Amino acid sequence: MKKVYHLSSCSTCQRIIKDLQLKEKGFLLQDIKTEKITPPQLDKMVEMAGSVESLFSTKAIKYRELGLKDKKLTDKERKNYILSEYTFLKRPVIIVDSKIFVGSLSETISRVKAIL
Repeated sequence: MKKVYHLSSCSTCQRIIKDLQLKEKGFLLQDIKTEKITPPQLDKMVEMAGSVESLFSTKAIKYRELGLKDKKLTDKERKNYILSEYTFLKRPVIIVDSKIFVGSLSETISRVKAIL
């Protein structure tokens, strides 16, 4: 499977998709704002990533607004936040066959480039 979970209004996501030529390489793009993540999709991402924490964005504005930085969240709570509000998913999430790459750090994107 070749898939990207992204946000179409995120310039960083769009730059990465363009730079890696993911559309041209046959990746399925899912805009998580218009096509919400389903529980089975999230479960698969968690399984591949090894933890829900690695998928959870602490940079989301809502993270601060809701005072979540002062709380000890369980994995179930993190999953519920991701499923209820797209901003809690660290983006982009790029899946290439059995590998998952989460976030926009340059070393993450370099690892994606290396296997494409």
